[in-house]
Amino acid sequence: MQVWDTAGQERFRTITASYYRGSNGIIIVYDVTDRESFDHVSYWMKEIDRLATADVCKLLVGNKADLTEKRAVTTEEGQALANQFGITFVETSAKENTNVEEIFAKMAEAMQKKAGALVGSSDSQSVPLKRSQPLPDKSSCC
Repeated sequence: MQVWDTAGQERFRTITASYYRGSNGIIIVYDVTDRESFDHVSYWMKEIDRLATADVCKLLVGNKADLTEKRAVTTEEGQALANQFGITFVETSAKENTNVEEIFAKMAEAMQKKAGALVGSSDSQSVPLKRSQPLPDKSSCC
């Protein structure tokens, strides 16, 4: 899994289009202490819909959940927005390492399911990559 963090910054808006086109999954992160970052989620979702493939996996993440006194966006608002877009929602705290691994695991699982759906059941289509027997020694003549 390759991760590109554009931090939602204006200077990255021109290059994010090229990243969207080749992406299998996109994680949209907002700061739960910053209402404006939450309000920009709809803009980023429109950009994703416009530039990414229709079946790209998407995940909405509310970060800084540890800063409860500074919270400007409720968990319910985050979940409602994710429901509106039909995507999974998770709140995290990067500072406390809460649910950070979970968001990547959820994204990997969603991408794996999508890939399996494209080729049929991944179990029935799997090919073992480990050799069961060692290769014979090569002859020295060829």
